[in-house]
Amino acid sequence: MKRLITRGIVLSRTEYGEADRIVTMLTPDQGKLRLMVRGARRLKSKLAGGIELFSVSDITFMPGRGDMGTLISARLSRHYANIVKDIDRVQLGYELIKQLDRATEDSPESDYFDLLGQAFAALDDSAVPPELIRVWFQAGLLKLAGHEPNLLTDAAGQKLAADRRYNFDYDAMAFMAQSRGGFAADHIKFLRLLFSGHQPQTLTQVQNLKTLLPACQRLVQTSFQLHINPR
Repeated sequence: MKRLITRGIVLSRTEYGEADRIVTMLTPDQGKLRLMVRGARRLKSKLAGGIELFSVSDITFMPGRGDMGTLISARLSRHYANIVKDIDRVQLGYELIKQLDRATEDSPESDYFDLLGQAFAALDDSAVPPELIRVWFQAGLLKLAGHEPNLLTDAAGQKLAADRRYNFDYDAMAFMAQSRGGFAADHIKFLRLLFSGHQPQTLTQVQNLKTLLPACQRLVQTSFQLHINPR
């Protein structure tokens, strides 16, 4: 049977039998793969080092006749070692992996692979606040799923104005003008940056980030719960 070569990020690992593991890997071109890793728990396993969490690996696998293939070789391309030095970043990393896994089917587009790799890079950088990484990641999932908020016009179709305040309508996914609303021009500018593809490392340079983040975080997380991860 033909062997295929791609890159992979481990989403989950399950022990199987005495020495094997079953891994689920996200790839840019083969979707999600369920792979048997023979002998992965043995001390001298040549495959164990290539299926580390918070890593990107070059892998070779053999598709199976069912939904499970076999991992033939795995070599780390990039390991984000700083993540595991901080328990809070480890827990957030697990959280983001689970959110992406739940938000995607078996054949997600390559942008999801890129999003998770970029999230690992941000988690690996101690200068990037975890709360910023979380809201950036959820904004990325919303955008990829087609649930990006309208950041140009309000719910009435009027262009958003710099001198007005707004509340947010989650049904319309748009702002509503409100004299005492919780969102001002700076919030909307930050949300535009958040949804426009800027990396978390770049967003740390936004002025008044700590002031802007709480309201924007509530908007994104509420939208995420409604559209991506309903309770």
